[in-house]
Amino acid sequence: MLGWLFAGLLGMLLAHTKRELHQSDKALHRLNESLQPELQIAALAFDTHLGMFITDAGGAIRKVNATFERITGYTTGEVLGKNPRILNSGRHDADFYRSMWDSIREHGSWQGEVWNRRKNGDTYPQWVTISAVRDKTGHVSSYVATLSDISVRRAAEQEAHRLAFYDPLTGLPNRRMLIDRLTQAMQSADSHERQGVLMFVDLDGFKQVNDTLGHQAGDELLRIMAGRIGEASRDIQLVARLGGDEFVILAERLGETIMAASQQAERIAIRLLAMLAEPCRLGERRHLLSGSIGVTLLNDGAEDAEACLQQAEMAMYQAKQAGRNTWRFFDPSMQAEAMRRAILESDLRQAVRRDELQLYCQVQVDRQGEVTGVEALLRWQHPEYGMVTPYDFIAIAEESYLIISIGEWVLETACRQLVEWANRSQTADLSIAVNISPMQFQQPDFVDRLGTILERTGADPTRLKLELTENLFMEQPDAVRDTMQCLKALGVRFALDDFGTGYSSLSYLNRLPLDQLKIDQSFVRPLFEDSANAVICASIIDLGRNLGLEVIAEGVESREHRDWLEHQGCHAFQGYLFGRPLPAGELREQLEARRCNAGH
Repeated sequence: MLGWLFAGLLGMLLAHTKRELHQSDKALHRLNESLQPELQIAALAFDTHLGMFITDAGGAIRKVNATFERITGYTTGEVLGKNPRILNSGRHDADFYRSMWDSIREHGSWQGEVWNRRKNGDTYPQWVTISAVRDKTGHVSSYVATLSDISVRRAAEQEAHRLAFYDPLTGLPNRRMLIDRLTQAMQSADSHERQGVLMFVDLDGFKQVNDTLGHQAGDELLRIMAGRIGEASRDIQLVARLGGDEFVILAERLGETIMAASQQAERIAIRLLAMLAEPCRLGERRHLLSGSIGVTLLNDGAEDAEACLQQAEMAMYQAKQAGRNTWRFFDPSMQAEAMRRAILESDLRQAVRRDELQLYCQVQVDRQGEVTGVEALLRWQHPEYGMVTPYDFIAIAEESYLIISIGEWVLETACRQLVEWANRSQTADLSIAVNISPMQFQQPDFVDRLGTILERTGADPTRLKLELTENLFMEQPDAVRDTMQCLKALGVRFALDDFGTGYSSLSYLNRLPLDQLKIDQSFVRPLFEDSANAVICASIIDLGRNLGLEVIAEGVESREHRDWLEHQGCHAFQGYLFGRPLPAGELREQLEARRCNAGH
């Protein structure tokens, strides 16, 4: 009986246990179903585009994902059990990592940019997030870190910065960076006693090279000159390129006084001009350039960076007007002059159409005092300023390229004058000498244009003499010679103007179809003031005679000048001693009166 009772109780217990196990299985199944999505999400998160690794509390790596392997170059087997410091690049000091771990201990996480090293040794920037995982007791059980490679983004940011602040041709800072730095420098100059300057550099003769040889040669020349400017200014805070052939040097803290800063600026300018003037070779061609430099103090009354830059630019233009290859300091009166230049350029564009240009003539005589010809001198009758001399507007015409159209007007007017004179016995034998700008002479169609003018006017080409300056022969002398020979075939004659003041390489003289050398008035007028002038004049006369060229001296203002020059062998003269420049009509009347007086 007791046995049956025991068996019954055991069966009931087993049945109850089975029911509980069954219920537990169902509960576990439900728990598994509820956890499965979370586990899947965790697995997906670990296999993401972010590199991930998990370490234990001691920092040993326990798990990494595939993206970690791709970014770092390490496989799972190579890093398991290792400390993440195997990724260190060495670019961060101990303080950096100390601050990072302080943040993790205090806040439970840290994120920031870290430079790490790949397995192949390359260093690169990462964006890293590290979080501490704690157990129920609050102790750290592991660390989870994510990392992303931001090297592409950083390179793009650096390229965007380079394009925004640097000149792509020379690699120098551009105008935008200059204005930013100049603004800071001007604020600093106001609050400190140390003086600073801004220097505006423009290359003399660059446009001629760029126009004749092309932009590729021009770009190479700019790179060379940028290197020279940087070398001459190696101790200066900033050298920038504004564009074209314009550069700016920002020099801070040159001295405690204006005088000291000015002296330092002069030393920089002298060194820079010497380096810019050194011959430059592009291939087999030799090029000679120079520079014009404007200097202004950072606290010389300019309200902002743009105004300061404008002051330096105006000083640079004054340096160009002074003959180039020099420097000038800013003066407030330059502001008014700049405005006047702008007005003149605007008005000059209308001068031909408004019939404001006039051709004056200055006689040229032989040893007997007989007038053999004239030099055509351009004048501008401005409606507001009155008579404007070439000194005031020719440079403006060249810089604005107006010299080409104006020069063509001069040639046409001179040829028409020759035709008019040919019909009068008193002037039929006269020639006219016309100054030709290098820019005009180098136009590809110059020969055709002059030929058309001669044909249209009917002028005798043998009575036309073109006066060329030495700087024309600095570039492509062979092309210049070819053009001269084409014009020579038409009957046109040539004079070399201002000889001895420019390029002065004697090698080209016997290669060019010249007819006349012209002694510049800068040697003739002070002939007896300095013995060097007499030596130069005598040498030019001897050179011309040996080359079979006529020599004419301009600037002859006294009988003593004329007699000394004739004694040396010069037999042609031009200057105030024989007559001042006159309008063509007045000159004709004067010549007719002179012939009548001679006849009586």
